[in-house]
Amino acid sequence: MAVVTVGYVLTNVAYFTTISAQELLLSKAVAVTFSERLLGNFSVAVPVFVALSCFGSMNGGVFAVSRLFYVASREGHLPEILSMIHIRKHTPVPAVIVLHPLTMIMLFSGDLYSLLNFLSFARWLFIGLAVAGLIYLRYKHPDMHRPFKVPLFIPALFSFTCLFMVALSLYSDPFSTGIGFTITLTGVPAYYLFIIWDKKPRWFRRM
Repeated sequence: MAVVTVGYVLTNVAYFTTISAQELLLSKAVAVTFSERLLGNFSVAVPVFVALSCFGSMNGGVFAVSRLFYVASREGHLPEILSMIHIRKHTPVPAVIVLHPLTMIMLFSGDLYSLLNFLSFARWLFIGLAVAGLIYLRYKHPDMHRPFKVPLFIPALFSFTCLFMVALSLYSDPFSTGIGFTITLTGVPAYYLFIIWDKKPRWFRRM
């Protein structure tokens, strides 16, 4: 983590020492502008490396999100079919397949930047709340078994940073983040209707 952090900081230092602030604001892709200034003809390799990096990131994202669907299904929060795994490869194939149409719908939904704001808002909101929940459990259940512990200021700072980014998203693009927030809130009645409500009629359970 330290190596990655230093790499990112040095990359940004390189950008700001090579390109003026005005050029940074006008650039559609800062890394490409930087490489054109520094590498000349070899700059064509940078978009290729960026594409490979995005591919690797998306590959990891598919693995992670599909397993969230899988675990939620095992807990009874999603349809049971999503908890099924491949008989030989032991991968949650139905959960991976479900991600494809959802991804395509989001990709064709409109402006890419609005989509990024919408998804980033939801992602960092839940990450911040999850870490805040860990802080709450530290006080509520101090004797609970924990494989490892970190100083309290680290999760506190991380949670504050996440929620600060959420607040900035709401301020900078209230329309897109507002839609994301509204969609997120629909999960509350759905959770009480499908999970908390125990005395469901038989026809409702069958459906």
